[in-house]
Formats: sequence, C-alpha cells, structure tokens
Amino acid sequence: MPSPTTAPAAAPARTAGGPSFTAIDFETANRFPGSPCAVGLVRVRGGVVVEERSAYMRPPRTRDGFDPGNVRVHGITARTVAGHPRFEQLWPRIEAWILAEDPAELLVAHNARFDMGVIRAACAETGTPHAPLSYACSLALARRGYELTSYALPRAAEAAGVPLGRHHDALEDARACAGVVVDLVRRAGAVTVPEALSGAGLAVRRLEPLPRS
Repeated sequence: MPSPTTAPAAAPARTAGGPSFTAIDFETANRFPGSPCAVGLVRVRGGVVVEERSAYMRPPRTRDGFDPGNVRVHGITARTVAGHPRFEQLWPRIEAWILAEDPAELLVAHNARFDMGVIRAACAETGTPHAPLSYACSLALARRGYELTSYALPRAAEAAGVPLGRHHDALEDARACAGVVVDLVRRAGAVTVPEALSGAGLAVRRLEPLPRS
C-alpha cells in the first residue's frame, strides 16, 4: 500500500459528464468495527479518478489487537502499522481531505454500513469528533443494477469491467468501488450518484456526529 498522502498515478483530465464523489474503504485489525488499521480514498470528479490517498494507522489503543482471522484476510499486522499514527491522530487529516473541496462531499463504500460503522465506532472509542457525512452504498446499488450470483466487490468489479488488483487492500478496494459506482450511474442513465440511487429506490444516507457527552 502506498504511504499516506500518496497519489499513485497522475490523474486524467477532469470531465463534466459523470458523477463526483469519494470512495472509501477501511481494513480492521479485529472483529471490533472501531479497529481500523488501513484506509483507502479515491476522489472522483465528473466520472474520472482525480486523486487518491491511502494510509496505515494503528487502531485505538484500547482495540489494537490483531486477530489472526483479520490478518489472513488483509495481511496487515501490528508490525506493519508500527510507527504509524493512531486513528485519532489521523482521522482529522482524513476528514479534512475528504471535505476539502466540498463540505457536503458524498462518500461511497461497498457495504457502507461496515465502513461508516468503522468511523462511528472508532470515533466513539477515542472521543474523536467527526463532521456530518453523507454516504451511499455501492453494494446496495449493485444489487439493483446488476444480475449476479454474488454482489461482493470482486464480482461487482468484474461486472463493471473494473480491475481489482488485490481484494482487501484498502486502496485497491476503494478504486474498484469507485469504478463500480461510475459504471452503475452510467447504466442508470444518470449523471450523479443521488440520481442513480433515486432511480433504484435508494437514497443518500447521513452519518451524524456523535452526541456530546
């Protein structure tokens, strides 16, 4: 995985004929959702990837054990993240990057319930505030836009004609998610993600800030 704040490839020229959003993917150290150890972010403008970011992080101190099952899935260990910032140190920078161009930036994740749950649980565990975040689920949209035997990211990416290098690498998964969403919006005859969601009987959702104690 590239180091934090790395854009691995030069961005193509921006176009105006497609959706704009940020795809996000987390990997976790253990079964507790608030144990993020890696994040991948892909910014899309006009249907084109224009910027990417990825980072390792140490999970919150109270939840930083690495379960063997999780390690088998993504290959990240305590040694991998040693020396990297903890979630609560990194999150403000992640959030600032997400919202830098648009305070109402739409996040998209494949199985968004998981990724939004990571943000909520890790912020709650560490007392870290987060802004209101609008989000959509590419898994839910794929179930309306494709006819597949499985809607897991590898199958959805294949249906979209999008390469998926290594599943459960956070940046690779975020790239694939972005490609799936762009394809589904196009198939729906829409221009924006909210338009495609509406046509599929779905809607943008919102992760509200945690109440102050």
